[in-house]
Amino acid sequence: MKALVVGGGGREHAIVRALRRSAHAPEVLCAPGNAGIAADAECLPGIAADDVEAIVAIATERRVDLVAVGPEMALVAGVVDALEQAGVPAFGPSAAAAELEGSKAFAKELMKEAGVPTAGYVLLRSREEAVEHLACASYPAVLKADGLAAGKGVILCATEAEARAAVDVFFTEQRFGATTVVLEEFLEGEELSLLALCDGGNVVPLAPAQDYKRIFDGDQGPNTGGMGSYSPVPGFEQADVEEIVDSVHRPIVAAMARRGRPFHGVLYAGLMIGAEGPKVLEFNARFGDPETQAVLPRLRSDLVDLLLAAREPGGLAGMSAEFDSDWAVTLVLASAGYPESSSSGDVIHGLAAAAELAEVTHAGTAARDGEIVTAGGRVLNVTALGASPAEARDRAYDAAGRISFEGMQIRTDIAARAVERVPS
Repeated sequence: MKALVVGGGGREHAIVRALRRSAHAPEVLCAPGNAGIAADAECLPGIAADDVEAIVAIATERRVDLVAVGPEMALVAGVVDALEQAGVPAFGPSAAAAELEGSKAFAKELMKEAGVPTAGYVLLRSREEAVEHLACASYPAVLKADGLAAGKGVILCATEAEARAAVDVFFTEQRFGATTVVLEEFLEGEELSLLALCDGGNVVPLAPAQDYKRIFDGDQGPNTGGMGSYSPVPGFEQADVEEIVDSVHRPIVAAMARRGRPFHGVLYAGLMIGAEGPKVLEFNARFGDPETQAVLPRLRSDLVDLLLAAREPGGLAGMSAEFDSDWAVTLVLASAGYPESSSSGDVIHGLAAAAELAEVTHAGTAARDGEIVTAGGRVLNVTALGASPAEARDRAYDAAGRISFEGMQIRTDIAARAVERVPS
């Protein structure tokens, strides 16, 4: 069996390793991959994750049996549609279904239709319309660019002046290219990530995780793609997971089916758990990053079987995803300047020493003159397992402490909340 993973980040490295643990023992390829993934799979560095034509060509040429697509850009670009049309089995939503992540406005309207709890919102379709609504909004408020923004399209605004500045950024900066901005009420509570596999009708939840979006300790500073995560989450037992799936995931999957956009793949719900119960902050149409790095190492079920089943209408019926009782804590090591800027080319030291204690997955790395160097953004993930959150957390930080590169950034409070709540 041959499997191709599309992407080149820490999430994809975790997927590669989970596929390699399968009883199917697949030969694993990765496009484009990175310097760390190259130790676990054959990398195809000349193929960009969103180059649909090249991905279809290599998957066909190499007679791949399963393609697992990581990044949202590739899904929105229609890579799954093109692969399936070429006769290559692919895991992930169609381009039409991936609009659930590709457009926050679409997601909000779908949640309204499906009766899924979420923050109150207004869609702003021009700067002039925005000024009118911002003048009478309650603060703090949240502004979101409608399209894909690599985890950086959300700005929390304490004042009207900050909100106006955010609107200017979203409507004018090319990296956002927004034609619509979502103005949302600010929700308080505790965040939870719940990913679920979907086959167009059935929903199989994965283990819950908690993500840390802000760059600095104490949830300070700008949003990032994620600075760490842990799984499971104290206080969220299987009954709580099923309740969320019933109120969030299943209504959305049903609404997508009614619209003729059956959702196959991973439906990621980013939730705020507050006094009024869970409310959806966002939907993603793929494996989360860095939640995947904390969830998949705990997976006991065969990932190949689950991904293949999710492709088929009704294929997940009667299936479940089973997890080890161990806790997992994932730390993100980011480059200097991230998220506003990014440093590349800095030599990374201590990788082998860290791997003696924890699983090290690569995100932004490259090979140069026999050394592993940074390639910008989030560079590495360090994931440790333990019988308690304290044990997993201590191992993760011990391992991360063995790694160094110029300007390395790491939060020191990942999973501290879990340690407080669960006695060792």
